[in-house]
Amino acid sequence: MNEISIIGLDLAKQVFQVHGADKAGRCLLRKQIKRREVLRFFTELAPCIVAMEACGSAHYWARQIAKLGHEVRLVPPAYVKPYVKRGKTDRIDAEAICEAASRPGMRFVPVKTVEQQSLTTLHRSRELLIKTRTMVNALRAHLAEFGFIAAKGIGKLPDLIKIVSEATAEALPEMARAALSGFLEAIALINRQLDDIEKRLRAWHNANPQSKRLETAPGVGLISATALCALVPDPKLFKNGRHFAAWIGLTPRLDGTGGKTRLGRISKAGDRTLRRLFVLGATSLLKSLANKTTSLALWVQALLARRSRRAVTVALANKLARIAWAVMASGEAYRPAAAAQLTSGAGSA
Repeated sequence: MNEISIIGLDLAKQVFQVHGADKAGRCLLRKQIKRREVLRFFTELAPCIVAMEACGSAHYWARQIAKLGHEVRLVPPAYVKPYVKRGKTDRIDAEAICEAASRPGMRFVPVKTVEQQSLTTLHRSRELLIKTRTMVNALRAHLAEFGFIAAKGIGKLPDLIKIVSEATAEALPEMARAALSGFLEAIALINRQLDDIEKRLRAWHNANPQSKRLETAPGVGLISATALCALVPDPKLFKNGRHFAAWIGLTPRLDGTGGKTRLGRISKAGDRTLRRLFVLGATSLLKSLANKTTSLALWVQALLARRSRRAVTVALANKLARIAWAVMASGEAYRPAAAAQLTSGAGSA
């Protein structure tokens, strides 16, 4: 008797599409179910593989369905697309998810815990608030219309506050002053929210052993350490540090045919947040390595002698990602000799 071996579940807000197949890939079930019926459906179903795209709400449903005894696999959306035969419907998507998840060489996204999702929410909120705070540039532009010039950067905010509060009514009319004061109040509120988020991150960081270990690695601070804990649920899913750096998008894109392979720019695949944090960490670290004699500093100095500073920054970010992986995978604090062995083959730039 044929039994359902794998289910492809296309997630939605209210109406979910189910595609069930046996071990040979033959379709045994196609149906739509309402949101309120999802858990009841999987409760009545014999344990099997349940595949979903790793999209919004996927981690929540993965945790709920796994509790019912099923094996849950989250497939990256980019890996599902090649299996969509034609058109774009929920039924076709569910079938493609089912087929993609059944491939022996498919890679899956680890399911995040509630704590990891909460930590991710803090980081995403922080990014959004920082993006909103850059409205200070609009404040500078408005003041320039009235002949007031101030330097760029959030650090120059006190200068802008002084201009708005001390400018005469003739130089800055009351109507404009009221509008610009609203900008300043919004920025002050965002700063308080950012301080609160960083306090929460610091408290969580101090209580988490892995996050504390990551802080010992070069170029990794509070934000990078907590982001790695939130966005990398299981570092041992990566074979080595190079695979981890490639997942982040810090390794060169390969372009080859006819036996000839060329290295291009970095692929920029994977998580943009981690890639940005490693590049920022490398940019900051590069300045302090100029006059040091450590193995990392000597490697950077030799690279600077033949490559541009920007290329060296990206190469250093690649190496820092490998070191961070070594710290997470080994469960030990950063030790230069051990990290060099685990991250061997870092490349030049």
